[in-house]
Amino acid sequence: MKDLIKQIFSISNNEQFEETCLEVFKHQAENCKVYKAYMSHLRLQPEAIKSSKDIPFLPIGFFKTHEVLSSTAPAEITFSSSGTTGMSQSKHLVTDLSVYDQSFNLAFQQFYGPIENTCFLALLPSYLEREGSSLIYMVDALIRDSKHPDSGYFLHNHEELHQKLTQLQASKQKTILIGVTYALLDFIEKYQIDFPELVVMETGGMKGKRKEMVREELHQLLQDGFGVADIHSEYGMTELLGQAYSNGKGVFNCPPWMKIYLRDTNDPLSLISNKSSGGINVIDLSNVNSCAFIATQDLGRVFPDGSFEVLGRFDNADIRGCNLLVQ
Repeated sequence: MKDLIKQIFSISNNEQFEETCLEVFKHQAENCKVYKAYMSHLRLQPEAIKSSKDIPFLPIGFFKTHEVLSSTAPAEITFSSSGTTGMSQSKHLVTDLSVYDQSFNLAFQQFYGPIENTCFLALLPSYLEREGSSLIYMVDALIRDSKHPDSGYFLHNHEELHQKLTQLQASKQKTILIGVTYALLDFIEKYQIDFPELVVMETGGMKGKRKEMVREELHQLLQDGFGVADIHSEYGMTELLGQAYSNGKGVFNCPPWMKIYLRDTNDPLSLISNKSSGGINVIDLSNVNSCAFIATQDLGRVFPDGSFEVLGRFDNADIRGCNLLVQ
């Protein structure tokens, strides 16, 4: 397994992705009881799968009702989705935290460079106020690894955050602010700042605190409030150990061990071309110890270069904590 994990995080081209993807699939088709049963129900034989496009995707709802595991090792941590009162939560049992550590560290470095000496600020009240957030685990590590004395969390202390941003701008310090969408809006309603070098990364939606907004309107408000040219975003969820990032305009890019396919909304077992919109299927090979092939409840569009955008959610999908702005 160590060799396979090393192979996953060494992928550098599509050929290596395909080879590793099929290895992970064979492992999970044999060792993930939920996935094995799902394939049996579909009457699919693992040996018939010759390409990543042939692989069946497990509906994400199984993370609410089953333990999705491809490893016999005990869970080191269980990540859980936010959800609202009365809703069932997704649970992702992680048997090897070092895989998650590699995934978010390597992806973050790919898109933003070394975290060390970057001031990393977090405005994530909804996540801090509950347990089991994979985002908080990641942000904890990024704050620690930044080694910057001003890195840290802000709950509802907006005045302190404004003072900190003003100081960081004056000292020309490279700074990243990650925030849940409604909290960023709450902040700019009280404080305005002109900090063009600041990276503002929104994540997590409105959490029922505000009315959902179209992305263009939301990002324009945030751009004006922080004085930045673009708003960055993170696409991640409890059920995935990988993240995709957008540096503006709502277009996300995946790290080398992730890939997005689209499925037909009327035929969930059929993939469609990149020219149409459809349900987002994610291959996340860092999910090597759970299930790497997930059919999400998000709707999206994939571009020829592999980047993608999120267009909405299925009407009957639960509202939960993955990044989604209704278009």
